[in-house]
Amino acid sequence: MKIDRIGVVGLGTMGSGIAQLCVESGIDTIGYEVSLELCEQARTRIANRFRRKVEKGELGQAAHDAALARLELTAEITGLAGCDLVIEAVFEDLGVKQELVQRLEEVVGPEAIIATNTSALSVTEIASAAERPERVVGMHFFNPVALMPLVEIVRAERTNDDVVDAAFALAEQVGKKPIRCGDTPGFVVNRILLPLLNDCIRVIDEAGVSIDDLDAAMRYGAGWPMGPGALADLIGVDILVHASEALYASLREPRMAPPPRLVRMAQAGKLGRKSGEGFYSYSKEKR
Repeated sequence: MKIDRIGVVGLGTMGSGIAQLCVESGIDTIGYEVSLELCEQARTRIANRFRRKVEKGELGQAAHDAALARLELTAEITGLAGCDLVIEAVFEDLGVKQELVQRLEEVVGPEAIIATNTSALSVTEIASAAERPERVVGMHFFNPVALMPLVEIVRAERTNDDVVDAAFALAEQVGKKPIRCGDTPGFVVNRILLPLLNDCIRVIDEAGVSIDDLDAAMRYGAGWPMGPGALADLIGVDILVHASEALYASLREPRMAPPPRLVRMAQAGKLGRKSGEGFYSYSKEKR
């Protein structure tokens, strides 16, 4: 299945990162948001990332201009009609994603692939809202999209082989390292990482260790490239809480449940890098 034109629905941190990746890889991309104002915010966000790459010598000016020219934005979902594959990156809510899949099926062609970037929800449940669930597949990118090489290609119960293969090939085309996996709670990385991160956060209170010492322990004692506190700030505390809640609801394993400290931080708006404060504080320039 040849993918010449990609749609991205939801242009927040993840969606704009995916759109940036696609246009930089030479693929015509149309991004959809619910308002023109949000579209322009996304364009500015993507343009700023490209500008910084030019300033660092990682991207030539001509390549910068060509990439931005491949990006089209729309506040009308019908603008996605000509896409061969659409990746949704909207809020992690099953009902929202199911409704979106139904809307997309009304817009895109019969052979178009619908991919979900969900990190914790069941791809099979999302696909169950579709008239043709065999064309729905998971494409789980990791944050930050530009830096994290992995993409989990998630086969739902009824996903066609050629749809999985096309999603896998697209991930390779945009320079990522894809892996195939089945639709189990948390897929591969989050199924392993989330309970481990939750354990690390619980140790702060149980062992009376500071966040600096916890991060140092895991970096220098376990060989982690980044400590759990810094990693939680990078992922987003709210994202960790939401994903942990989803895993716990599916598996009922105590280690999957978000630690009270994380829940309190999310409620207080201490979300990590994106809010300027989490386990650590971040200046605006570093965010």
